[in-house]
Amino acid sequence: MNKLNELPIFTDGSDSLLSKHLTKAVFAELRGKQTRNGFDLQQAINSGLKNPDSSIGVYAGDKASYNTFAALFDPIIESYHGFIKTDKHQSNFEPNDLDALNPDPDNNYIISTRIRVARNLSALPLGPAISARQRKIVERLVIVALSKLQGKLAGTYYPLQGMIGAVRLKLVEDHFLFKAGDRFLEAAGLNRDWPEGRGLFHNDEKTFLVWINEEDQLRMISMQMGGDIKAVFSRLSIAVAELETALMFSKSDHLGYITSCPSNLGTAMRASVHIKLPRLSKNMPEFEKIAKQYQLQIRGIHGEHSESQGSTYDISNRRRLGVTEVECVQALHAGVLALINREKLF
Repeated sequence: MNKLNELPIFTDGSDSLLSKHLTKAVFAELRGKQTRNGFDLQQAINSGLKNPDSSIGVYAGDKASYNTFAALFDPIIESYHGFIKTDKHQSNFEPNDLDALNPDPDNNYIISTRIRVARNLSALPLGPAISARQRKIVERLVIVALSKLQGKLAGTYYPLQGMIGAVRLKLVEDHFLFKAGDRFLEAAGLNRDWPEGRGLFHNDEKTFLVWINEEDQLRMISMQMGGDIKAVFSRLSIAVAELETALMFSKSDHLGYITSCPSNLGTAMRASVHIKLPRLSKNMPEFEKIAKQYQLQIRGIHGEHSESQGSTYDISNRRRLGVTEVECVQALHAGVLALINREKLF
């Protein structure tokens, strides 16, 4: 990685929050700073520099990054989340507070529901700054915690390194296996030492999944076919609470749960459905208007930067910081219900 000696020049096509907020004054203030883990400004912004089509363009290497590089991160966080540095994040992961009857009980529109949260251990750097040894420590600690899960959450851990062909094929068929990250994560340093220290866990019923050392150290995912959003949320709430008794997750009063990408701060939650909307999708302006009204994101079925297939879309909450877990999922439920009702009117 080349030493960053002067303010980068962004191309005319760059519309990232990095390009908007890395001013000459901010660059001068931050260029010589680094956290105690040796994470510097160059590392924080490298993904945005390498990928002009980034929407955000920065990654944190540790919890301290959000303070050390506050002159850059604070305005980016405010722009994305509408959350200022004097605000405090609130949490509510209580299923009984969620009012979310199945919006599609006859399974005409919603194919599946998935809710995930990201977590990172408090005593170690985040993925962009973590060492190979530290990544393996994360893996060992999480394996021990997962081995204590009981009942319907009990399952098996599969390390990526040395995975045998039959196991790999089965995990691919189940759409559980994750690959090395995309070019955005590559430039952020998140693919280093692949696949060492990485793996996945799933319960026997295949409704609860944990990715270890992908973008964040833990991605905990609750999922099932159909649109019973509350059941998916309840399972995740129980699993996260169980793991939180054995692992200390990185968080702050201001930013909530700490993540490598600022877009996931706060709840670090992404609640989503795969939904088929053949009529509404032919009127994208109206589709997008409804999504915006409920602060939802529209993606292809293979996630960010992918296309729709067969009029099926991935719909998820956009807001994560400054809202509770219940509010994230409540917004998804209300928005999905509105989309389905509009689809029915065509």
